[in-house]
Amino acid sequence: MKKTILILTIILLMGQIMGQQPAEQKVLTKDERMAWWREARFGMFIHWGVYAIPAGVWNGREIGGIGEWIMNRGKIPVRDYMEMAKQFNPVKYDPDAWVQMAKDAGMKYIIITAKHHDGFALFKSEASKWNVVDHTVYGKDLLKPLAEACQRHGIKLGFYYSQAQDWVNPGGSAARKLTKEGWPNPDSVIIDAYTKEHNGHWDPAQETRTFAQYIDEVAVPQVRELLTNYGKVAVLWWDTPTGMTDEAATKLQALLALQPEIITNDRLKRPNFPGDHKTPEQRIPNLADLDGTDWETCMTMNNTWGYKSYDHNYKSPQTLIRNLIDIASKGGNFLLNVGPTAEGEFPPESVEILREIGKWMKVNGEAIYGTTASPWGLFDWGRCTKKTTKNGTTFYFSVFNWPQNGKLTIDNFTGKVTSAKLMATGATVKTSLTGKTLNISLPPSSPDPIATVIKVEVIGGKNK
Repeated sequence: MKKTILILTIILLMGQIMGQQPAEQKVLTKDERMAWWREARFGMFIHWGVYAIPAGVWNGREIGGIGEWIMNRGKIPVRDYMEMAKQFNPVKYDPDAWVQMAKDAGMKYIIITAKHHDGFALFKSEASKWNVVDHTVYGKDLLKPLAEACQRHGIKLGFYYSQAQDWVNPGGSAARKLTKEGWPNPDSVIIDAYTKEHNGHWDPAQETRTFAQYIDEVAVPQVRELLTNYGKVAVLWWDTPTGMTDEAATKLQALLALQPEIITNDRLKRPNFPGDHKTPEQRIPNLADLDGTDWETCMTMNNTWGYKSYDHNYKSPQTLIRNLIDIASKGGNFLLNVGPTAEGEFPPESVEILREIGKWMKVNGEAIYGTTASPWGLFDWGRCTKKTTKNGTTFYFSVFNWPQNGKLTIDNFTGKVTSAKLMATGATVKTSLTGKTLNISLPPSSPDPIATVIKVEVIGGKNK
């Protein structure tokens, strides 16, 4: 009986959705949908929401962990968190400036947290009043102007949506985060006992509806709103599969028909809903971990996704640029995060990092965009990316550690080199072939201490 009801529900959902679609719409293959994404290689993640108001501090105490988890880690009661949210007033929000900063940094797409685990929607929603329009003094949809800015600047836009874990909308599941570091009172046994007995919830207000009700009454209609009210949506970035069921995932998956070209990740429900790409978090996979599936590393600039006023532990532009090169050399994408303030500004450290990345990308971006993985794996002196065209193959050798003897050697190389130059200066470099070893002669010092790219064009050969 349950299976019959589920099948009928899915048929009904699909019928409603397809009724909104233009007739005779071409069904794209995965490769067709993924083409722009594989070309892009570099995108911006934006974690923004109510959690930017406390900015890592609750009741005068710094709350450990990442900023957007402060409600969970601090076990903030629903009423208190909702009351604080009324203050959310990002009067300095300038979506055109945000998109321009991403574009200037060489990023090709943006993913923003339309709804994170605190359940707060950055858009007008008829499914829950817990949204920026109905619950804050700001009172305006934050996603519409961003979608319009992305359209103006030629940047793809995607939405992050926490489909299961929700700490305010009743019925949403909650991850078990029981380390005492995050409790308001580290010695409290009341909170400990309650969260243990209530699947990670800490407030009875979170449990006045069932998970199934939450999915049907909040998650499904909100995802429908996101996929119908903001034009073309490039990516639906699910997070997290905490407590998800196949039935719930099927209902959400059916909505993707509203955006036939959309790309999704692997966090709807594992393993039955793999999506289009994997999402290693805060790490770059080793070559041995890769299995041919498309993948995207998401990473913070400092130690948090959502804004924390006292987290100034930022990675250097050199580290992040080399991470991007490393990721591209393994055939992946890099989604680099910014956590705006409650006023709607990027932290100054983030702005400076984006500016420095942009300088490097302006000169060397072609070594990233549209490239595929290195046929040689990793080098101790740097990385390699590759492009194949009808005219031959181009290799981009990014040198991190400049050789003291002024020579690079690449073994198992075949084909004829027709051109070799430094992208930083345009200067030609000499090459020679000894058997199957390519020798590249370099100047005494690196023209770019972050990563000097040598562009080598080749015809023939089987460097795969």
